[in-house]
Amino acid sequence: MIRKVLIHIFLFALVPFLSAAQESGEEAIVKTDTLRRDKKIQIVGLPVAFYTPETEFGFGGGGQLFLLGEQARFNNRISNVLITAIYTTNEQLVFEALPEIYLGKGNYFIDASYRFAIFPNSFWGIGPNTAEEDEEIYNETSHILEANFLKRLPPNLNFGFTFRFANHQVTEVEEGGQLDSGLILGSDRAVIAGFGAIFNLDDRDDVGSATSGNFLSFSARYSSKLLGATQGFNTFILDLRTYRPLGKKSVFAAQLYLESHFGEVPFQGQAAFGGSKGARGYFKGRFIDKHMYVLQGEYRYRFHPRWAVNAFGLFGSVNNEAKKLYRFENLKPSLGGGIRFKILKDKSTWVRLDYGAGKGGQSGIYFGVNEVF
Repeated sequence: MIRKVLIHIFLFALVPFLSAAQESGEEAIVKTDTLRRDKKIQIVGLPVAFYTPETEFGFGGGGQLFLLGEQARFNNRISNVLITAIYTTNEQLVFEALPEIYLGKGNYFIDASYRFAIFPNSFWGIGPNTAEEDEEIYNETSHILEANFLKRLPPNLNFGFTFRFANHQVTEVEEGGQLDSGLILGSDRAVIAGFGAIFNLDDRDDVGSATSGNFLSFSARYSSKLLGATQGFNTFILDLRTYRPLGKKSVFAAQLYLESHFGEVPFQGQAAFGGSKGARGYFKGRFIDKHMYVLQGEYRYRFHPRWAVNAFGLFGSVNNEAKKLYRFENLKPSLGGGIRFKILKDKSTWVRLDYGAGKGGQSGIYFGVNEVF
């Protein structure tokens, strides 16, 4: 049953590309999607289709602008802006813009995102052992802006500053639920606003789908009432990734992710376990708390220049106290795998389909763009 669902979702997502290919061969995939190309820019139109436990089916459209000038790239990394607008069968509306801009041949890097979302979501409470029957639905409208400005310290070190602003307005909660009680920070509204610092080492050969190298990042930031935040707290994030080639077609990738918050943290700002970019196999936010870790490994096999398969395993947890984070009884494992397809031959943009199964009957199907890490 699961196998049939995965196949149907993947074929549904590829319909726009397959239709073009049937008309005039494989090259039609590129010709149909490339809206404009000259010496300085290339604009690619992208149909958007995906599935996650948080959204169910999502569909829409978008475009990716590539800046082809020599000053706007670093090695094989090309400056680009990805814009998408989607609607889901859970009645969620999301608009997102993701610029990744290299300046001065890569000496400076701007990594930013803006997200507007009208998003019905689920809340189970806070902690590593919340019960499934405690699920309650709430509606929220969010504006989230994050901008990172980094200076490259040759050859592969980067240092810079980050700014984050998020305005979460809770518009509807279940009567008699935890959010309705008003005891949960952020149950009516949460504003997160503050600056921070980032330091990383990045020698990956490709950002979206690396086959070699490392990414080691540490960031520290704060949310301050002086900047309009509803609560003041500090956040520390450690993100360690490595990519090891296993022959010409295989790669082993691993990631250790640690996130800690100190102070008065609204539930929207707490570490959220699960989701397509974190712990696949769990609903994003199924477990939330001040401290979280995720350790995952993934084997990737590219059996064709534009096709690949993968298998992954992970475990992690959340807790209110850092010293209790690694207790075995709170461990949340997951196993899964998937398939990838490269949209354009000469650009590293992949679509991916994964299935993950976690503890206690938790599971999820995930369809998105580029690798999870």
